[in-house]
Amino acid sequence: MFIFFRYRRTPIVRANNSELSFLLLFSLTLCFLCSLSFIDGDFVIGGIFSFRTGQDYVIDTFQHIPEARKCKNFNYREFKFAQTLIFAVEEINRNPDLLPHLKLGYKIYNTCGTMDILRAALALVSGLENEISNENCTKIKTIQAILGHSGSRPTIAFAQVVGRFHIPVVHFATCACLSNRKEFPTFFRTIPSDFYQSRALAKLVKHFGWTWIGAIAVDNEYGLSGIATFIQAAQEHGVCTEYSESFSSSGPPETLQRIVEVVKRATSKVIVAFMSHREIKLLAQELYSQNITGLQWVGSDAWITDHSLTDSSGHSILLGSLGFTVSKAKILGLEEHLRGLHPAQFPTSAFMTEFWEDRFACSLNITGSTGRRPCSGSESLQNDTSPFTDVTELRFTNNVYKSVYVVAHALDNLMKCEKGEGPFSEGSCTSFRLTEYGETVYFERSGDSPARYELVNIQLTDKGTLEGRTVGIYDASLPEDHQFIMSDEPIAPVSVCTQRCLPGTHKVLQKGKPVCCFDCVPCPPGEISNSTNSIHCIKCPNLFWSNQERDACIPKSIEFLAHKELLGTLLVLFSLLGVFLTTFMFLIFYCHKETPIVRANNSELSFLLLFSLTLCFLCSLTFIGRPSGWSCMLRHTAFGITFVLCISCVLGKTMVVLMAFRATLPGSNMLKWFGPAQQRLCVVAFTFVQVLICILWLTISPPYPFENMEYYNDRIILECALGSALGFWAVLGYIGLLAMFCFILAFLARKLPNNFNEAKFITFSMLIFCAVWVTFIPAYVSSPGKFLVAVEIFAILASSYGLLFCIFLPKCFIILFRPELNTKKHIIGKT
Repeated sequence: MFIFFRYRRTPIVRANNSELSFLLLFSLTLCFLCSLSFIDGDFVIGGIFSFRTGQDYVIDTFQHIPEARKCKNFNYREFKFAQTLIFAVEEINRNPDLLPHLKLGYKIYNTCGTMDILRAALALVSGLENEISNENCTKIKTIQAILGHSGSRPTIAFAQVVGRFHIPVVHFATCACLSNRKEFPTFFRTIPSDFYQSRALAKLVKHFGWTWIGAIAVDNEYGLSGIATFIQAAQEHGVCTEYSESFSSSGPPETLQRIVEVVKRATSKVIVAFMSHREIKLLAQELYSQNITGLQWVGSDAWITDHSLTDSSGHSILLGSLGFTVSKAKILGLEEHLRGLHPAQFPTSAFMTEFWEDRFACSLNITGSTGRRPCSGSESLQNDTSPFTDVTELRFTNNVYKSVYVVAHALDNLMKCEKGEGPFSEGSCTSFRLTEYGETVYFERSGDSPARYELVNIQLTDKGTLEGRTVGIYDASLPEDHQFIMSDEPIAPVSVCTQRCLPGTHKVLQKGKPVCCFDCVPCPPGEISNSTNSIHCIKCPNLFWSNQERDACIPKSIEFLAHKELLGTLLVLFSLLGVFLTTFMFLIFYCHKETPIVRANNSELSFLLLFSLTLCFLCSLTFIGRPSGWSCMLRHTAFGITFVLCISCVLGKTMVVLMAFRATLPGSNMLKWFGPAQQRLCVVAFTFVQVLICILWLTISPPYPFENMEYYNDRIILECALGSALGFWAVLGYIGLLAMFCFILAFLARKLPNNFNEAKFITFSMLIFCAVWVTFIPAYVSSPGKFLVAVEIFAILASSYGLLFCIFLPKCFIILFRPELNTKKHIIGKT
C-alpha cells in the first residue's frame, strides 16, 4: 500500500483505478485485523456486531500514529445477536421452499468502537476474504446485504458508503435520520424509527401528568435526534424540560460529573434517558455512588430491557423505570442452538474462544499462558441460566432473525423474477412480505417498519435481576386517541415545576420561566374556574356570582329589609311600641276628657293627632318585608298622607293657641273666625293637598319593585324604585313646608303669658321633627340597599316619637301623677 501511495502518479497505478486499488488494499488489511466468522455460500450475508462494547477514554494528540484502543467488557447480548444470525442462516438452508438448490452463507465481524465498525463495513463491501485461491490471487466474494449493528452513529457512517455500491443495509438502528431515502437509499430496518418512539414517550409523560422533566441523551445521532423529537412532542402536550444534557461512554469523565451535578440541583423528579445500555450504566453508577435517589426514569428501547443492567452497581436506582421497547417474540429452536454451542464448532473463530473463556473463566490455550485454569472440555451451556441462553423474552434478537429472513425472501423473489416464475409484475421483485410464526414483516417507502411498542416497567425478580414487565402498548397505526393503552398502571411519582392549580384558581406564568412554572392565583370576585390548571377564569352570568371557593357560579342573594333579621325585628318592635304608647295616651286622654288640661288643649284635635300618630307608627311597617307593587305604592303614599295629617293637627293646635291669646285682647273677635269647624276644615284642606300630590304621583309614574345590582356585585338589592323622583320629593317637600310653618307659629307663641303654654312643647316637638328630616336627606341619599329603608323608617319613628313625647307626655304626667295641677285655676294662672 505504501509503494502504491509513493508511486500513485505513475501510469501503472493510474491505469488500474488508483482509488479502488487503495480501497482494496485498505480493506484487505482490515480483513487481517478484524475477528471473522465465515461460512461460504451461493449468497453471503454480512454481519457486524460489537462483542466487546467498552473502551478506555483516550485523547489523541496526533503527535504519533494513534494506537488501537483495547476493547473490554464482553457483551453477551451482541454475541447472542450473532448466533441468531447463524441460526437463521442454517434454518433457511434446511428449508427446501426458500432459495431452493442454493446455499446462504454469512461473514460476521466482531467490532469495538465506531472506527472498527466502519472498517468492518468497508471490508464487507470490498468482498475480500482472508484466503488465497489456486490461481494465487485474492478471492473476491460479493455480499448481498449487511446486517447487524444497533448503533445509529456507526450505521450512519457506513450506510452512506455502502449505499454507493447499492448493497442493502438491514439493521435495527433506530435514528429517525436514517429514514432519509436520498442519503440512505439502501437502508432498511426491522424496528420502528425513533420518531415514533419519541412521540410515544411524550404521550407517556403526559399520561402520568409529568410536566417538569429532565432529558439526558447519548452524544450521537441516535440520542440527540431522539431527544430533540421527544422535547418537541412533549412541548405540544404541555410538558416542559428543565434541562437537556448529553454525554458519551467514550467521552471525557468530566462531562458525566457535570451532568450528575445538574441532576442533583434540579427540581424535576423524572428523567427521560435516550441512550444505550453503556451510558445508562455509567450514569446510574455515578448517581448511586453519590446517593442521588428518588428519580423516575423513562428510558428508550436501547436500554430499558437490557439484561446487563443488573451488572451495574447502581442498577437499584433504575427500579420502576418505564419505557417503550419492541414487542416480544418466540423463535422456535433458538434455545437448543444456543445451548448446543461449543468452541469445536467454530475452530477458527476468535470471538467464540473469547466467549467461552469469559463465560467459564477458563483458557482454551493448552499451555495456560493466559493465567487462567485450562478448560476441562466438560463445559456446556445445557444447564446455563445466563441471559445468553434465556429466550423467554426475545425482543431485539427477533429483529436480527427477521433481518436474515428479509434478505432471504428478497433473494428468493429476485431469483424467481429472473426465471419468470411467480405472480410478480415488473418492478415488484423488491417488494415482499414475510410471515414467520404468525408475524407479517414489510417495509414502508422510507424503509421503516410499522411502529408498535410494548410499555415495560423495570422490576426486581426473585433472582435479584432486573426484568421488564409489560404494562401497556403503543401502536402508531391506530387512531390518535387509541394509540396508547395502559393495561396495568404502575405507581408513579409527581414531577411538576408547580403543583396543579385547583379549581377556583388560574395559572399565571412566572416571569422568565417555562410555561410549566406558574403561580396559582385565585379568581377575582365574580369569576370562577371549575377545572384543574385553568388558564383563564370564567365570568359568571349577570344574575349569578362566584361562591367563596371560586369554583362555581351561584345565584346572587336577594337582599331586602326582612322581618326575621335583627334590624327588621328591632324596627318592628319600636313601631309596635309606638302604637302601644299612642294607644295608652289616647285612653288616658279619653278617660280624663272632662278635665281642664284636656279640654283646654282642644281635645278634638288632640284625639285626631293621637290617631294620626298611630297611623305614622303603623305606616313604618309597610317598609319592612319583600317589596311588591302594592307595598311600594302604599309605603310612600301612606307615609306622606299620615304625616301631613299629623302636622295639620299640630298646626291647628298652634293656631288655636295664638287665636285664644288674641281673643283676650280688648275689641278682638278672631276666635269666632277660627272655631271648631274652621279647625276641621283646615286639617282637611292641608291633608287633601297631599292626597292630590300622591294621586298624581301614582297616576303618572308610581313606585315599583326594582332589582338593584349597582351597589353590590355579589348580591341583588330588592328595593322600591321611586318611579317619579319629582313625586317623592314633592310629598317630602310638602311635609317639610307644613312643619316649618308650624314651627314658626309655635316659636312666635312660645312666650305667651299662660301657666301651661302648649306652644312651648309644640315648638320643641317641631324642632325635633325638622332636625330629624333635615338629617334624613343626606343619610337617605348615601345609604345603600336595605339601610336606605332602615334610615327612612328611623326618621319616621324618631319624628313620631318626638311629637308624641313632646306634646302628650307632659300632659299625661300631670293627669296621672300631679292631679292638683289639673285645675282650671292653675291653668289660667290664678293660683
